[in-house]
Amino acid sequence: MPLRALLPFLFVFLWSTGFVGAKFGLPYAEPLTFLLVRYLLLLALMTSFALLSRAPWPRDRRQIFHIGVSGLLVHAFYLGGVFVAIKHGLPAGVTALIVGMQPLLTACGAGALLGERVTPRQWFGLGLGFVGVALVVANKFGDAPLGAMLLPAIVALFAITAGTLYQKRYCPNFDLRTGSVIQFLPAAALTALAAAATETMVVDWTPRFVFALLWLVLVLSFGAISLLNLLIRSGSAVNVASLFYLTPPTTAVIAWLVFDETLGGLALAGMALAVGGVYLARSRPRP
Repeated sequence: MPLRALLPFLFVFLWSTGFVGAKFGLPYAEPLTFLLVRYLLLLALMTSFALLSRAPWPRDRRQIFHIGVSGLLVHAFYLGGVFVAIKHGLPAGVTALIVGMQPLLTACGAGALLGERVTPRQWFGLGLGFVGVALVVANKFGDAPLGAMLLPAIVALFAITAGTLYQKRYCPNFDLRTGSVIQFLPAAALTALAAAATETMVVDWTPRFVFALLWLVLVLSFGAISLLNLLIRSGSAVNVASLFYLTPPTTAVIAWLVFDETLGGLALAGMALAVGGVYLARSRPRP
């Protein structure tokens, strides 16, 4: 199998570990403060790497603006919503299911914004994948809090959907080294303002927190975000978005391995449906 064909599966695995990193680190820092520390460390590393490797910086102000907006949507609003939702008690499974609706929203917007044709087979695959994700997290609904705790997850859902469509439409091609710096700068600024206004910004620097921070910076931000940018650049918005259906099942498997969380028969059946749905949704539309 060519290396390029393995990139979507590697992305799903790395992206799924984000919930594990959050679970490890959130007891020791408030969510926006946690993200701010992550962004600042990442900016220091990525800026140094970009300068040392003499990576090209975009000269078009419009492109810089579009890259920054995509960073706000994908990083500040999506990750901020997920972290705040989990910190305030929304079960990770329910959060994953809400965000897992992204492929359906992306498919609805892909035709109008990008001119992409979504075939009936892809629509069927998207629907099948959503049913699979629902089965994986079905046992979480009994304890799901309502009201204000759902809002951050809903914000995250619309942010990752809008971010994927926006980047595919306005800035699909940019150097990943300098582009990441441009994406994370406005995300860090907005997160800092929100954290200063709503949190104490106190961090308990335990070994567990440091491990979670380094994992999220090196594996998620360097690895998964770079892969996401590559996938957006080379594939259709619907194909890329369908991969997010695999995140809740993969997260469930990782949680089973790391935290000894059990997987029932219903969850296993849901994972099979989600995989099948992604296979159908990622099929290329016929000309």
